[in-house]
Amino acid sequence: MSRTPKLHVPRAPARPGEKPDFSYVHLSPAGAVERPEVHARVRDMSGLADALVRVIDDDHHAVGPWDPHLEVHDLQVGLRHMLLTRAFDERMLRMQRQGRISFYMQSKGEEAVSVAAAMAMAPTDMLFPSYRTQGLQIARGRSLVDLMCQCLSNSRDMCKGRQMPVMYHWSRGNIFSVSGNLTSHYPQAVGWAMAAAIKGDDDVAAAWIGEGSTAEADFHHALTFGAVYQAPVILNVINNQWAISTFQGFAGGERRSFAARGPGYGIASIRVDGNDFLAVYAVTRWAADRARRGNGPTLIEHVTYRAGAHSTSDDPSRYRPKDEWEAWPLGDPVARLKQHLIAEAGWSEARHEALESELRNHVDDCWNEAITYGTMTEGPFLDENELFEDVFRDMPAHLIEQREQMRNLQED
Repeated sequence: MSRTPKLHVPRAPARPGEKPDFSYVHLSPAGAVERPEVHARVRDMSGLADALVRVIDDDHHAVGPWDPHLEVHDLQVGLRHMLLTRAFDERMLRMQRQGRISFYMQSKGEEAVSVAAAMAMAPTDMLFPSYRTQGLQIARGRSLVDLMCQCLSNSRDMCKGRQMPVMYHWSRGNIFSVSGNLTSHYPQAVGWAMAAAIKGDDDVAAAWIGEGSTAEADFHHALTFGAVYQAPVILNVINNQWAISTFQGFAGGERRSFAARGPGYGIASIRVDGNDFLAVYAVTRWAADRARRGNGPTLIEHVTYRAGAHSTSDDPSRYRPKDEWEAWPLGDPVARLKQHLIAEAGWSEARHEALESELRNHVDDCWNEAITYGTMTEGPFLDENELFEDVFRDMPAHLIEQREQMRNLQED
């Protein structure tokens, strides 16, 4: 008896008004996943693409072969960077709601993905961020004033008014421009890594995209070139379960993990608990060491959850349960590192509260400084003449003419 094929349409496990359901998320016990040598063959470690590397257990202790054995000071620095990222996000989100900036995207729930990775890499490594990885900037020491000025598009805007808010870049900090055209920076990161190898440098490139972006052609182009030329690059996929309002199943996450796409290209691939600071640090350091020793790229899937809205233009209550964040089985990355420090390093609730207060005051001070360089409605404003700069080395005649026409209009 023949059967007629039916079209399968992925469905989110829970919709507004329903009970959150994360039974589809495959978890491994903390400390249970083996850590291969950095020179291991891809065919011998394909299981890492389906298991989940975890270090911090339910009692808040670090266990297993992936434990990076960080010093207490480094753990405290990581906690500080994540708390500062969250405090910065909260302030900027509030400023957007008040109409002080036009648009914002927060990274609540995903801070470990960027902060731990940045701390695990060398300062000379090149980072190709996504729009929810402001922790990369903060972990590398970027002034919050600079980030705020970009969102304000004022006279100190690093992008000179030519990018949307949160589309930062930082040449001196080796951080590429955020791209609103999703996934375009993935092959660019591979190209940068190939160039570094050609020059004989030992620097590594790393790029971040969301799981929805794996459906873009640029994702597959990057994996192909990275695998063929063994580029020293780390390709991060942030699986936060939602691509705007679209559940991760629409990007192909129902059948296999996103990390499972790597072995087919011959790329080492690891699935990691993205809310476990120690696990993200350890996996990133392993991938960077592997790349630096000439063993090629690594694809890392960070299993995490987007706690807030996709952006200030989004209302997540229309497509998922309001309490879904509280039910996420891998918890809050900030709370988990805090509890780990309390359990193993003498941290306390009082010290934590004092640090939070200090960082909130710091964010307030930075905002007060940032608005002295102008706002969306009050000067000082960007110099209009900069419209004609930074495109051509020698300005062509038609732009010189247009600049003069603008100056004449200003004088009139």
